[in-house]
Amino acid sequence: MAIEKSADELSKRDELLQLAAEIARKYVQGIGERRVPPTERDLDNLVKFHEPFPNGPSNPVEVLKELDEIGSPATMATTGGRYFGFVNGGTLPASLAANWLAGAWDQNAALRAMSPVAAELEDVVLRWVCEALGLPPKCEGGLVTCATTANFSALAAARHALLARAGWNVADDGMFGAPPIDVVVGDEVHASILKALSLAGFGKKRLTRVEADDQGRMRADKLPPLGERTILCIQAGNVNTGAFDPAAEICARAHEQRAWVHVDGAFGLWAAASPKYNHLTKGFEQADSWATDLHKWPNVNYDSGIVLVKDGTALRAAMTITAAYLAAGAQREPMYHAPESSRRARGVEVWAGLKSLGREGLSSLIERTCAHAKTFAEGFQGAGFQVLNDVVVNQVLVSFGSGEITEKVIRAVQEDGTCWCGGTVWQGKSAMRVSVSSWATTDADVRLSLETILRLAREVRS
Repeated sequence: MAIEKSADELSKRDELLQLAAEIARKYVQGIGERRVPPTERDLDNLVKFHEPFPNGPSNPVEVLKELDEIGSPATMATTGGRYFGFVNGGTLPASLAANWLAGAWDQNAALRAMSPVAAELEDVVLRWVCEALGLPPKCEGGLVTCATTANFSALAAARHALLARAGWNVADDGMFGAPPIDVVVGDEVHASILKALSLAGFGKKRLTRVEADDQGRMRADKLPPLGERTILCIQAGNVNTGAFDPAAEICARAHEQRAWVHVDGAFGLWAAASPKYNHLTKGFEQADSWATDLHKWPNVNYDSGIVLVKDGTALRAAMTITAAYLAAGAQREPMYHAPESSRRARGVEVWAGLKSLGREGLSSLIERTCAHAKTFAEGFQGAGFQVLNDVVVNQVLVSFGSGEITEKVIRAVQEDGTCWCGGTVWQGKSAMRVSVSSWATTDADVRLSLETILRLAREVRS
């Protein structure tokens, strides 16, 4: 039964939503023309947000106008074509529009009874991702905030499964007195795995590290003895070089000893969606669990990660919450597959993004951004600068000389505003990292950014 609202209330709501749409459209339309980072003045204006908590209500229209006036200029233009930092994807038009609709729906995706559409779209998305990545079709999984949470969820499932083999119920009895679990990682393990291991109770120091080669790939010939209570974490796409661990050899050796293999594939795992690059991901389908981000290479809105586990029983045992009023139905319940209970229906924009791309569009996105990365690398090398990595996918590491000079070039690029690239240290050497991940990046964006970086580099060196 509809609840009566006054004509004035409805009019004010419509005015607010129309204003929001106009502001958002203006922001999206202008994103390619503006500086990538905000100016110092824009950052200084953020102080205007700092006021005492208002005593009375504020007009929602004025609230939105203030948010746009102060907030919009202080954003980083990550959705444009010239942001190359932190492997951030842009936002596909279909995902953005679906996100707006999902915001209006305001669904709680915890249980199917709370939102049938959210639960159903998660089912579809999980199947599509397995198909796109060539993973076992019977994997179970959950949509989470990011790869860190996905890594944590997978490691919690691994912990449950390995301790259950020893007759220990970690959900009931915790880790105190539990049989020990050995954790093996590569020397170039990503920080998100270390955080997830800490959250799961394994610690950051009680690890065995395996030597990596000059591209950051775990050396299979250096693996330590493994056992049935070993978790081995491998990497699909090194965050600096883009390199892939030799998964087929590692998985074969690990499974001989019944070890659990987990894949941190935050962005690199999506190379499997491209016929040109899927050879890089051969063997990763043999693992036991996987973590990846949808807000990186697939260019879905933030925040959107996914965990997939071959043993769905282990994932559900690690994530299930028990309460009479939260009883599960016969079908998959989202909150029994992820750490969060109440959460937004992020599957809506994931479905829209993947539906809009299809297999061909996703493959094209992967291959196009990899081609842009190669253009950057060739430009740097042609100008006499050192590219430190084999450019296998969308990551480029470049040194402009000494560490001091390279860091000065990075600062100059960030201050210039034409594009944005971050800094890193790779095997003891300072480097600028160029991560090409956005659907919106064009050949013209790459040319302009490359010309700007090379000009600034020459100015710094002179």
